[in-house]
Amino acid sequence: MAAHVLALTIDLRIGDATSLKEKRSVITPILEGARRRHHVASSETGRQDAHQRAELGFVGVSGSAGQVTEVIDAVERFVWSFPEVEVVASERHWLEID
Repeated sequence: MAAHVLALTIDLRIGDATSLKEKRSVITPILEGARRRHHVASSETGRQDAHQRAELGFVGVSGSAGQVTEVIDAVERFVWSFPEVEVVASERHWLEID
């Protein structure tokens, strides 16, 4: 049985953040909400020291490529739903395990 792994990286701009504490108050609900709602792994993966930028990573795993794509699509829409952030870029990477 094959496992399909899809990773999503999203580069964000957080225009109103003037400190790392303010930045974390914006990205924490995104990361925790994605975990809770969509059952994916999530983390801040880059730009940890920048006040107004963040790189977030999300990973979904399924036996079906279609199912994991639907989950990651939903995660991406979820991130876009936060008015405090601007999505600068996003990338997807597949890993298929036989």
